[in-house]
Amino acid sequence: MRKQQFTEGFMKGVFLLSASISVLAIIVICYFIFANGLPFIAEYGIKDFLFGTKWAPSNTPSYFGILPMIIGSLVITIGATIVGVPTGVLTAAFLAYFCPKPLYRIFKPAVQLMASIPSIVYGFFGLQLLVPVMRNQFGGTGMNILTASILLGIMILPTVISLSESSIKAVPIVYYTGSLGLGATHERTVMRVIIPAAKSGIISSIILGIGRAIGETMAVILVAGNQPRIPSSLTQGVRTMTTNIVLEMAYAAGQHREALIATSAILFIFILIINGVFAIVKRRD
Repeated sequence: MRKQQFTEGFMKGVFLLSASISVLAIIVICYFIFANGLPFIAEYGIKDFLFGTKWAPSNTPSYFGILPMIIGSLVITIGATIVGVPTGVLTAAFLAYFCPKPLYRIFKPAVQLMASIPSIVYGFFGLQLLVPVMRNQFGGTGMNILTASILLGIMILPTVISLSESSIKAVPIVYYTGSLGLGATHERTVMRVIIPAAKSGIISSIILGIGRAIGETMAVILVAGNQPRIPSSLTQGVRTMTTNIVLEMAYAAGQHREALIATSAILFIFILIINGVFAIVKRRD
């Protein structure tokens, strides 16, 4: 009896330690980012930093306006969501309720394989295939918002598909049989009963997909054009907050480095806001 109690207490301690490490990691990350980023924002001015349209750290005087990067990140993320979320959810519904078993044995491993492909490989795919297509269709370099949105939409598919399929399959079978018993067709049952019942899990998959899209760096560097300006069309190049940090952190110093860390703080706040909004939506549902 004592041995069993000791084992249970020991495992409880292991689980508590694991959870504490996760919480501690978040606290340390938040402290580092905000302790180094917020003082610069306060010194430079939150209005000039967030709403400034000029990024010129090498000039005299220097300019650190990140509005073009904020808009670039938001526009590309919205575009990736438009491309990836409907495709991912419908693919998950197909795998769960429509896909024949022989095809499922091919499609499911293919989706899992997509999740394991490094982002730089996706970037080269976009550079070699999507960029030339966009260049031929719309002119310019082909590195633009539309190209980056399509590529990121493809990249978030594995996350959306896998989690949405698990959520759809977790819906009790009585929902399906009950709907059929009331006279609904197979397709109508899936679209009007099963998917709404799996809404909570699907929303979670969308949150993770958006998190990957807004935080993606390497693939975006290769296809977005990396131009720190406010775009006037979807066929113009932009620079996101993540690519701005990666491109310039290697040689940044002084105020320039502090501005890049402050940019990461703003990016972190955006992710917190997105997660908070979706959490409120889920709670209301």
